[in-house]
Amino acid sequence: MSEISINQPLGTPTWIDLGVPDLDRAKEFYGALFGWEYEERSAATGPFTLCLLRGRRVAALRSVSAADVEGESWWLPYLATDDCDAVAERIVECGGAVAVPPSDVADLARTAVMTDPVGARFGLWQGRKLPGCELVNEPDTLIRNDLASPDPEPARRFYSTVFDFTLDGNDDLPDFDFTFLRRPDGHEIGGVFGDPTARASRWQTVFEVADTDEVAARAVAAGGTAGTPEDAPYARMAALTDPFGTAFSIGTRPATD
Repeated sequence: MSEISINQPLGTPTWIDLGVPDLDRAKEFYGALFGWEYEERSAATGPFTLCLLRGRRVAALRSVSAADVEGESWWLPYLATDDCDAVAERIVECGGAVAVPPSDVADLARTAVMTDPVGARFGLWQGRKLPGCELVNEPDTLIRNDLASPDPEPARRFYSTVFDFTLDGNDDLPDFDFTFLRRPDGHEIGGVFGDPTARASRWQTVFEVADTDEVAARAVAAGGTAGTPEDAPYARMAALTDPFGTAFSIGTRPATD
């Protein structure tokens, strides 16, 4: 379990949000899946819903038109920064682009949405009253984000240049084109998968759960879909979609003594 009360180091995945065409339906689904409760807020960009676990903020939902979520839909990860505007400028200098310019989200944070050189979107999060997810790495919260791309090398160069990440291979997955992304202090923040079958480059979100099989069944009962749970090197995993087709994964880590 990790409780977060301060802003995280540069490049750490620190927040997630999701645009949905039916906010009430999304709240019903994710409440059934993770036991989340909700807090309604508003900003200059419009109203949004904070998702709470035990009263701590762990994600956000926002309303978008159905046209905006045609095709693949994904949770959007936000990477921590102490200067959203400066890092947005650096991203453009390194071959990325601005999708949504820096702006204030009420009194919670200053944020921007960026696109990397392979077309994957991600956010920047300069925490003010909200440092990001206040709970992570425990059941029903964010545990991991990885980038899957049919063209991974430009992405690896980009993230290591912008955020000073180091790149390390993974001996546990010799048959996969996978590279760990690590902060300068050695902390692993995620990874990059080379996937030639991917239709587009996307950051993929994984939520920790107490029982993958049980939560997968719960997703189907709540109107989503679930792939067959499988044991992976680090967790028992399942791929899910919500009622709008948003793809994400869940995982249960092995018990430790």
